[in-house]
Amino acid sequence: MLFALWSPKGGSGTSVLAAACALVLARDSAGARLADLAGDQPAIFGLAADPETGIVDWLAAGAEAPADALERLAVTVAPGVALVPRGTADRALAPLPAAETGAALAVALRDGPIPTVVDAGTAAAPAARALVEVADVSVVVIRGCYLGLRRAVHSPLLARAAGVVIVEEVGRSLGPSEVRDVLDRPILARVPVRAQVARAVDAGVLAARLPDALARPAARLLARLGLCTERRGEAA
Repeated sequence: MLFALWSPKGGSGTSVLAAACALVLARDSAGARLADLAGDQPAIFGLAADPETGIVDWLAAGAEAPADALERLAVTVAPGVALVPRGTADRALAPLPAAETGAALAVALRDGPIPTVVDAGTAAAPAARALVEVADVSVVVIRGCYLGLRRAVHSPLLARAAGVVIVEEVGRSLGPSEVRDVLDRPILARVPVRAQVARAVDAGVLAARLPDALARPAARLLARLGLCTERRGEAA
């Protein structure tokens, strides 16, 4: 199973939500893999340094790169959670080869023994877009932001999105009903902006101290997609 999270605009909370989904999945099943295309997961999980080798190196090897190489790239970042990092190398690929290798990456991740959560970031690169298109299910993460909604409406990836996760901030004029109506997609979960989530990320302790304000909507999202069982008391 390959589950991709993406956002039309940076700063929407996609990476933090992806990390939370991987943690919840790992607790609910035999484990979870987290593929990082955005590059922020090592910091979110409090690693001392970004792994130098990662997905960008696998993509650079071409569509024929062996799938088991991804397993060798993985780093355990929490009990049951294997992170496949982005890597630090800057390797630019031409659009067509990048799209082909992105699709091959999606197949390799999808066929793994455990479910994979993909942090696709803004899915701006051809490889990331191809991966989101091939994923079993994708979800768009967005704040009640006019600019983000405008970009989402014009994204071809929206047509494949199963629904929306809205990150709710106090004072935003656009709420869930407006987001649902504009994007014509169901609201699968609502994540409130809370200081304790930011503190856990800043301190690098999100894996050990996943706040309820994040764990509950992540569990609800996964349950609505049929990826885990929503336990009583975890409904958003």
